[in-house]
Amino acid sequence: MYHQECAGPFRTSTPLILASGSPRRRQLFQALGLDFRVEVSRVEEPAATLRDRPVEYACTNARLKAMDVAGRYPGSAVLGADTIVVLNGRILGKPSDQRHAIEMLSQLSGVRHEVITACCLVVTGQTGTVGSEQVFYASSHVYMGELSPEVIKAYVASGEPLDKAGSYAVQGAGAFMVQRIEGSWTNVVGLPMERVVHALLDRQIIMVRKVE
Repeated sequence: MYHQECAGPFRTSTPLILASGSPRRRQLFQALGLDFRVEVSRVEEPAATLRDRPVEYACTNARLKAMDVAGRYPGSAVLGADTIVVLNGRILGKPSDQRHAIEMLSQLSGVRHEVITACCLVVTGQTGTVGSEQVFYASSHVYMGELSPEVIKAYVASGEPLDKAGSYAVQGAGAFMVQRIEGSWTNVVGLPMERVVHALLDRQIIMVRKVE
């Protein structure tokens, strides 16, 4: 359980669970001042195929994760999420090794790609039944600068890209590769916070913290 000693703009009014082991998503939640639990889903994500539609694929994965955790924690609100990188309609997953990461970044060099994060918010009753479910997503366009083979190899050798969709981390050293972003920056990090906060407030899972 993450308990915030420093007050943020919001407080948690319903037991809240983040169904993700991502440190980036956890940090975004912490910045809001929320008390929450992290429980990683046991669901194994299906590998993307050329037939998969990116938005549907991400939404399905987010829902699978949220529902898996929600089934184990009645009386809670659970947020699952899935972030994918899309180039010319094709989903780029996490690299299998350094060679694969170099190949991905070479494809992204100098071009625009799309980052989609889908979220599923599930609220369960005390008996474990699903009281409400909401699936939503955000899309951002990322413009990469031209990357030389030497730069790509050096970045991949740092190890940062090896567990990242698209083989880069905009919140890490990989930020130097990005020329600009159209849309939500936090969406590229892993959670579209404007949409997440709106959904949590709408269901009174979080409340605005009162200031005397």
